[in-house]
Amino acid sequence: MKTLILTILAVLIMSVPAYAVEGMIDVKSSFGVKETGDRLENVLKEKGMTIFNRVKHSDAAKNVGVELRETELIIFGNPKVGSPLMKCEQSVAIDLPQKALIWKDGEGNVWISYNNPRYLEKRHTISNCEEVISKIEKALAGITKAASAK
Repeated sequence: MKTLILTILAVLIMSVPAYAVEGMIDVKSSFGVKETGDRLENVLKEKGMTIFNRVKHSDAAKNVGVELRETELIIFGNPKVGSPLMKCEQSVAIDLPQKALIWKDGEGNVWISYNNPRYLEKRHTISNCEEVISKIEKALAGITKAASAK
């Protein structure tokens, strides 16, 4: 029985995607990297967010002779959302503004990845801010869903 349980655990661990990173949420997109990024940028603007920058990592890598699958980073935020979180625990400012990584994996799937607000809560020992964390959680989930789904 113990051997069976260990075998099942080993299979489960090996089946976890290599790109799964603690503290990140990955949302599969139905679109290519550029279109996903464009869609995400549009949704963010519709929600009143500021787009601080859009970094095309794969283009920059190409310029220095490094081949990288399509990878873009959108840096965005809104003081109405970020400031209350920083008031809860000021050190969270190191992780703000928010970032969304749009990238293509080795199998051709496109993903939007972002920091899980619950991970930031844990990382910065944020307490007594459930309403703020929940609001950010719901907003990010809705934004990424709108950008990634047909």
